Amino acid sequence: MQPLTDPISSRRYQRVTPEKAGGATYTPESLARFVGERISENAEFAGRTSLTILDPAIGDGALVLALLDALRAKTQAAISIRGFDTNISALNDASQRIRAAYPGASLELTQENFLDFVVQNGSGAVPSLFAQTDRQTFDLIIANPPYVRTQIMGSEQAQRLAATFGLAGRVDLYQAFLLGITQMLADDGTAGIIVSNRFMTTKGGGVLRSALREHFNLQHVWDLGDTKLFGAAVLPAVISARGRAAPCAGPPLFTSIYEAKEVASTRAPDPISALRHEGIVEVKDGRRFIVRHGTLADSGSDDGVWRISSRTSDQWLSTVDHHTWKRFGEIGKIRVGVKTCADKVFIRHDWDSAFGKEKPELLRPLMTHHVSGRFRAVPSKKVREILYPHEVVQGQRKASPLEKFPKSRAYLESHRPTLESRSYVLGAGRLWYELWVPQDPDVWSLPKLVFRDISERPTFWIDLDGSIVNGDCYWMVSDRTDDIDLLWLAAAVANSTFVEAFYDHRFNNKLYAGRRRFITQYVEQFPLPDPVSPLSRDIVARAKALYAADHAPETEKMESELDDLIWQVFGLRVEEVSR
Repeated sequence: MQPLTDPISSRRYQRVTPEKAGGATYTPESLARFVGERISENAEFAGRTSLTILDPAIGDGALVLALLDALRAKTQAAISIRGFDTNISALNDASQRIRAAYPGASLELTQENFLDFVVQNGSGAVPSLFAQTDRQTFDLIIANPPYVRTQIMGSEQAQRLAATFGLAGRVDLYQAFLLGITQMLADDGTAGIIVSNRFMTTKGGGVLRSALREHFNLQHVWDLGDTKLFGAAVLPAVISARGRAAPCAGPPLFTSIYEAKEVASTRAPDPISALRHEGIVEVKDGRRFIVRHGTLADSGSDDGVWRISSRTSDQWLSTVDHHTWKRFGEIGKIRVGVKTCADKVFIRHDWDSAFGKEKPELLRPLMTHHVSGRFRAVPSKKVREILYPHEVVQGQRKASPLEKFPKSRAYLESHRPTLESRSYVLGAGRLWYELWVPQDPDVWSLPKLVFRDISERPTFWIDLDGSIVNGDCYWMVSDRTDDIDLLWLAAAVANSTFVEAFYDHRFNNKLYAGRRRFITQYVEQFPLPDPVSPLSRDIVARAKALYAADHAPETEKMESELDDLIWQVFGLRVEEVSR
């Protein structure tokens, strides 16, 4: 069988560090202790004379040592430990540390990728791998799986993992590890796992969310947000779970912690200690966090987005739903901008100075995140244009015939080797000079709502100039092309502090420093009030006035007044939003 771990194959990522290539992000002591204590609290030890422990990516042994420390006061059972890692140096360190601290424990460490062991053990996600009925399981599992993105592991490796473990979307190595762990936990066992929080809210993570629901009795999920517990840019979460045969006391609990700017009501030594509190907590280094406790809500389906549910939050969302006419996704399709896969050829800001009268005929204005602004794009000294070789003929998108555009043809021919190197374009039956993702040429001339992917404050603006939107932004047009007011209403809602609060209640997912991701799966769920109501008409008029003001000094006051109306139209009082 071909191993599930290959050398790095992506040329772009051949120079990554060994730690990044292997996903090695060793666990801080405070977090290791936290996970170990949670496992010892949830596990049942009555009548047990022996316990088996698995760490599928044992590293230097910090997690196992933390678990053994937590078990001291809980049980006198004989301990057997099984650990896997591909790094022999880390395995030697783990062996020395564990044997020195717990010489009586049975220890078996293997230099092997855990996923290969899972498949050989008959525990993969593909049905044929379940044929073996005597697969090995473990009483306690503690893990911090490696984080390795598709770009680093290579597309071939990612596709093999996806096929073996039934994954979808952007595959990360930790997702396959999690699915493997679900098959290795004993039916009455207990697990504590550190993961990236990303899977909880992405579409691709639906397979994983469903599998965790199916194979675990989830006990508690901690979204550790932007606590910066790791040196790597990982937003971690901790999952505490038991096997399917273990009793379930009620719905899984959910705790979240994200950085805040409000005045703290209490203090704690560090973010892990802050989890014992609720509200705004200041830690020793001066950072402040908002800690929230509730239960795990999953949008009513096994693969639904995970978010925190509390009585206050649920009532808040219920009020919004009562005042919602439609969602953004119901008035128009949200699309990502164009992707050329050769930006240096197609996109420039110096067409005039470089080519003068010989500028290509197929140039179109391009909108990127560089001009992002609220309600209206911000003027830029570097006006970007894109050579856009696509048109619609009899209702179908076609590549523009270059014989009709000699200047464009001459320019593209001068870059033909670069463009032809995009083998995936040619492999898809496309012409060598086409964009990889051109979108619909007929729609570019329509009024559009455009927005950035990642920002601290929502940044949505209206384009009335027929610009093409670059792939670093998202955009939408109204299905009712005769009613542009729907876009103005959407722009007003999307730029409000109300939508920041809605985002946090509904999705509970931020990046570092309070930044949010405004991607399709979130924005399409943003609510819209009834557009014919007097209040909505006032909101539309004010949004248009903000566009006309073109970022003049008075727009700050205008936005504040409009913001109050957005809260009012959804039946809520204005509240302070953490940024």
